[in-house]
Amino acid sequence: MNLSLLSPTLPARRPRNLAMGVVDSLADRIRDGSLACGDKLATESALMTEFGVSRTVIREALSKLQAAAMVQTRHGVGTFVTHGGVDSAVFRIRPDQLETLHDVVAMLELRIGVETEAAGLAAQRRTADNLAAMRRALIAFAQAVEAGRDAVGPDFQFHLEIARATQNPHFSTLLQSLGTATIPRARLDPSGASADERQAYLRRVNAEHGSIVDAIEGHDGEAARAAMRTHLANSRERRRRAAQLANS
Repeated sequence: MNLSLLSPTLPARRPRNLAMGVVDSLADRIRDGSLACGDKLATESALMTEFGVSRTVIREALSKLQAAAMVQTRHGVGTFVTHGGVDSAVFRIRPDQLETLHDVVAMLELRIGVETEAAGLAAQRRTADNLAAMRRALIAFAQAVEAGRDAVGPDFQFHLEIARATQNPHFSTLLQSLGTATIPRARLDPSGASADERQAYLRRVNAEHGSIVDAIEGHDGEAARAAMRTHLANSRERRRRAAQLANS
């Protein structure tokens, strides 16, 4: 995908923690059972009032929850809890377990172990529909970047589609139970980076995604494993470098 064809102009960015604050609050209610599977969330207007944020922030938060497979929106009906309650999560990492660089690196080490093999299996077993879903996630990621958003939702969706392409439901179940906590910038972000620097960084991330998809499309399991390992190892090193810069 040639991202240079998209507009380089970024709109003014709102504080990214607004959407994540809504995500964390609603996710906690789902995990502790306050919102059970099948429950309907409050309307967008009601959530705007409760959290004191704009409709755009609420929609971004709901998009992240949907990408994490915790809710599902039925157009014209509402948004319903689908996953993530006390009984449904096979493995969870709490928000307070992702507050430091060490925590995030530990998460990335877990992902390297799981998702490297998932990419290899996906290359062997993927269907045309699986591949199309990955490509849609790439496009959604690129569109989010060019709109000045953090692209956490499409990023998670991309990795989830690879897990689904293994045709082994345990991979996707594990990833769904972790949700967007698997995306490091959802918790730690080099806030000192300029908008242009951040956009360039996210473009590199999506280029790495593209390399993974190309290997999966070519049924090259070893290349897919190598591309996924490189992608996640790069993410780990980016976090370390960002922390070093912040502390220098």
